[in-house]
Amino acid sequence: MPNLTGHAWLVGAGPGDPGLLTLAARDALQQADVVLYDALIGPEVLRFARPGAELVPVGKRAGAHAMPQEEINRLLVARTGEGRRVVRLKGGDPFVFGRGGEEALALRAAGLPFTVIPGVTSAVAVPAAAGIPVTHRGLATRFTVITAADRAGAVPADLPGPAAAGTLVILMGAAALPALVERLLAAGWDPDTPAASIANGTLPGQQVVTAPLAGIALAASCLPTPLITVVGPVAALAEQLGPGRFGPLVGRSVVVTRSRTQSSTLSEALRNLGATVIEAPAIAIRLHPERILADERCASRWDWVVFTSQNAVAAVFDAFDAAGLDARAFGTTRIAAVGDATAAALRARAIRPDFLPSRATSAALADELPRVRGARVFLPISSLAGPELEDALRARGAHVERVDAYDTIPETLDPATIARVQAADAITFTSASTARFLRQALAETVLAPEVRLVSIGPATSAAVRAAFGRVDAEAPEPSIPALVGAVLEVLA
Repeated sequence: MPNLTGHAWLVGAGPGDPGLLTLAARDALQQADVVLYDALIGPEVLRFARPGAELVPVGKRAGAHAMPQEEINRLLVARTGEGRRVVRLKGGDPFVFGRGGEEALALRAAGLPFTVIPGVTSAVAVPAAAGIPVTHRGLATRFTVITAADRAGAVPADLPGPAAAGTLVILMGAAALPALVERLLAAGWDPDTPAASIANGTLPGQQVVTAPLAGIALAASCLPTPLITVVGPVAALAEQLGPGRFGPLVGRSVVVTRSRTQSSTLSEALRNLGATVIEAPAIAIRLHPERILADERCASRWDWVVFTSQNAVAAVFDAFDAAGLDARAFGTTRIAAVGDATAAALRARAIRPDFLPSRATSAALADELPRVRGARVFLPISSLAGPELEDALRARGAHVERVDAYDTIPETLDPATIARVQAADAITFTSASTARFLRQALAETVLAPEVRLVSIGPATSAAVRAAFGRVDAEAPEPSIPALVGAVLEVLA
C-alpha cells in the first residue's frame, strides 16, 4: 500500500542559540514522531520537540561519530517508510556542509515525501555574533565558505587566494588550522591579514580570539571545538563590534526559573539587555479546567471572579473552550486581576478587568477589592497557594468559592543545565515555588556566593532565603520590569 502518512523534514537548527531557530523548524519539531539530531544540537532546541517524540542522537563530532552517514540515511528512510513523521535536525543549514543533499537523495530514491527547512547558517551567524560581518563596504564584497577537510579527510590543497575569496570562512577547522594557515600563506595571503577563531558561537560559552593570520592557529589552540575561523580584513571589526558594545548585561548569564510556558517575557527582556539567558524551569504548570464550573450558571453564580495569575486565566478559558463557551459566559460578573501580566492575559481573551489593585500583590487585592461585603467571589488559584487571600476576603464579608485550578509541580534539571546554573552570574525567582523547587532540583549542589539571587517580591524572597540562605536583590514591586531592573542593579 502507498505510504500516506510518513513524511520527513530536513531541518536546519541554526548555529546553536535556540532563538535563531526558525518558526518552520519549530513547527516541524512540534509534530514529529521521531527526531534524528546532530551532536551539536543543544537541549534548548530539543525542548521544542513534541512530548513523547523519539529522540535519536545520530550526529558527529571530531573523532566521535555516533552513526555513519550511510546508516543515518537508512534510518531516515526506514522511519519515514514506516509512516512516521521524522525530523532530521541538523546544525546550521542542512545544505551547507551538512550532507542534507545526500539525505534528500536517499529519500527521493525511496519514493518518500520530504520537506527541506533551511536554517540560519553558522558560516554567517557565528561571525556576526562575534561582531564580524562577512561582507563590509570597502573591506569585502564577497565571501567564501570552505570546510577544513575534503571528502578523504585531508586539508584541501586548492585554497583560494585573497582576491578570489574575499572573506574566507573556515568551518570545523580546529585540528587542521596550522596546515590550513600554511596553505593560505602559500596561496598568497598576507601573514598580517586579520583573522579570528570562534568557539561555541552564539551560545553562552562563546569564545573569540583574534590574531594575524600567521598567528591564528597558536591563538586558537586554547579554544574548545568546533571552531569557525574567519580570515580577511573584516575580522578586525570584532574588536569594535563584538560583544561588550551592546547592552549593559552583555557577558553576563542570568537563569530564568519560571515554567517553560511563562518564561518568554522575562527571557526576552533580559536578552534585549544583552544577557545570556539560561532557561532552567524549576516548575511546570498542570492546568485543571475540569474542576471549573463552565455552564449557563457562570453569568449569575458570582459577583466577582478574581484572577491571581496567568495560569488561572488559562485554566478558566480552557474550561470555557471545552464547554463551547467564550468570554461572554461571564455575563455581568466583574473581573479582578492581581497585576498587569494577568490583566494582559485577560485582554488577550477579550476581557478588560474591572479592577486592578495599586500593587500587584494578593494582600493589596484583598484590601482594595471594592463592593466585597456580601459578594460572591470565585477564586481559581494554584493548589500550592495558602489561604491568606480567601481568608482576607472572607474577613471583609465575602462568600469565597475557591477552586484549585492548576498544580505547580517540580521539574527535574539535567546535569548540563545544573552546571550552567552553578556558573551563572544571577538567578531570578518569580515565585516561592521556583525557589523551593530549584533547591530540590539542585539536590546537594551548593551555589557560590558570586551567583546573585534576585527575587520578584517579599514572599518570594522569604522562600529564597529559606532555600538558599540569602537574597541579593529584590524587585521594588512584583513585576517583570522591576525584576529585570533588580538584575541590572545587582550585576552593574
